[in-house]
Amino acid sequence: MTRELDDLAAAGYAWEIADAPVLHDALNLADLEHALELKAVGALTDADGVTLIRGLLLLHSIPYEDVGYDPAHGELVTSREVYLAEKIGEVAGYLRAGRTRREAVRTAFRIVVRRQVLDLIVDACELATILCDRSEEHARTLMPDYTYLQPAQASTFGHYLLSFADPVLRDAQRLMTEYANVNQSLAGSGAANGSPLIKDREGVAEALGFNAAAEHIRDAMWQTDPFLHVLFHATSLVLAEDRLAEDLEIFASREFDFVALADNVVRPSVLMPQKRNPYALTVVRGSAGIMIGRLTGQLALAKSPSARSDTFIYAYGEVPRALDLAGRVTRLLGSVIAGLSVNETKMSEALNGGRTEAADLATVVMQRCGLDYHRAHDLVAQAIARTPDGASVADTLAESLIDIGIDPMLITDSDMAVVLDPSALVESRNSLGGSAYASIMSMSARRRTIADQIRGRALAERARIEERESSVVERARAASMS
Repeated sequence: MTRELDDLAAAGYAWEIADAPVLHDALNLADLEHALELKAVGALTDADGVTLIRGLLLLHSIPYEDVGYDPAHGELVTSREVYLAEKIGEVAGYLRAGRTRREAVRTAFRIVVRRQVLDLIVDACELATILCDRSEEHARTLMPDYTYLQPAQASTFGHYLLSFADPVLRDAQRLMTEYANVNQSLAGSGAANGSPLIKDREGVAEALGFNAAAEHIRDAMWQTDPFLHVLFHATSLVLAEDRLAEDLEIFASREFDFVALADNVVRPSVLMPQKRNPYALTVVRGSAGIMIGRLTGQLALAKSPSARSDTFIYAYGEVPRALDLAGRVTRLLGSVIAGLSVNETKMSEALNGGRTEAADLATVVMQRCGLDYHRAHDLVAQAIARTPDGASVADTLAESLIDIGIDPMLITDSDMAVVLDPSALVESRNSLGGSAYASIMSMSARRRTIADQIRGRALAERARIEERESSVVERARAASMS
């Protein structure tokens, strides 16, 4: 091997060979189906067809590390050819008939990504269901809702948790929609204008479990947008999880003490015996950054003229690894939420002195005293500023009203009872999407139904493609006996 090829192998082929663990099994399926099609159209003799299929079945039966994928041989396809040639001789060369290496690897790439998309959808739906479970459990657990880490208004932990189910389910639905574009076949593309041998592209697509054959062959070979969209939605999903993880890291601190993570998702300090570091949340947060980086990298690669393989060489492993990471993180956060211990007393106590009733109090002043909201807001703010810590704002507000010539008796005892009682205030939020108990339970039930529906569609589709993939191997085994 020349010096130039050594450098090319180290910098180029080695990158592609590193994706062998990701693509090996899917390449076996793509190659087996291609050999079956070649045999069916008479592109090779029956004897050579049997020999080729037997060699591919042997390749299918071994793990990737036994193949000897080696950048010295070139990229994935040529490394596999070297292995096959050692086992079955020159018949291995027929695998190139009517098909480029691009078609082989990109067919395998779609086989891998489609499964990962479905798995991630299921993981997202499981997380949404766990969020619903815990939201219902804590639909009456009082706490302040925070903005900028400042107590804003009284709410419940159930209402807070359930706010994360919607973005998770939206991304699950988006992934389900984009799956239809990922699961289109480019088999039979030839170079870019059609194969001289494989004419029934729809039949090959159905045999491999694809929903359809991508119609325009040049587009089928070079399209990047389905994979960018999938990666974007996966990143969006992890970002939603990151927001929850960042909040929980604060809530789990000694200063808040709202929640405690289960032992299986924390890591103790090796030096300080008292520390229980929220390691799982660190993984979620760090993974969000990794996902953003991988998405950005793929977007940068897609900015190129058409028909450039570098767009894909650096996607074959990066996209599947990103989707795998998204799935792992989603399952991890599900474990965190399921095992979370909630300090209901501490959450409720955080309402004391937070003046989370202020906006409602200003609304009552506006409604009862004939002031516009701006003036009512200022009046309540002044009253709060004059009220000692731990004291009720009611007396100070009455004095402020008298100062401007308004009878404080216009505000009834029942008005104040609702405003100053966090439980009553929360229950008053009984409109669609509010924090009242019935609203939370109703929302949770609807989201549970949505999660079940999306999960059911993904599982059914996964079962269908598994059956098709198994059928490829079964037909190959039958053909190898003829």
